[in-house]
Amino acid sequence: MKKSSRGFTLIELLVVIAIIGILSSVVLASLTSARSKGTDAAIQSELANMRAQAELYYSSSGANSYGPVVAAGACPTSSSTTGNMFSTTTTGGLWSLVSDLETKAFGGATKAHCQSTGTAWAVTASTTNGQTWCVDSAGNSKQGSQTAAVCN
Repeated sequence: MKKSSRGFTLIELLVVIAIIGILSSVVLASLTSARSKGTDAAIQSELANMRAQAELYYSSSGANSYGPVVAAGACPTSSSTTGNMFSTTTTGGLWSLVSDLETKAFGGATKAHCQSTGTAWAVTASTTNGQTWCVDSAGNSKQGSQTAAVCN
């Protein structure tokens, strides 16, 4: 008499579950990397938008200037002094872009640094992989730091 079996053995089921587990861990690792790269691209995009907005501010200020000097350091907050190109009350300024950058990319943490000399400006921000991205009034948009409102 021949014994006929139906279904899968326990070993076959365990092998299939192990293969599914390995494949899902590879996919999840790739997703984390893609999410990180997406955040870095958003940071670079916000910084690139700042260049265009700063030029509009320069042209519309009437004095062909980037406004009052802003010392190097963390970008001004909503309670900072008014009148510079990074303040909340300046029409056409960069505050909304800096705020978006810090909210979207960093959950509200201050990681952007601003500087303006009146004739030049620069903004740097940290990316998720610990690098620093910089944009300035000279048209630079690159990895690096800022000195005297210019990207290095």
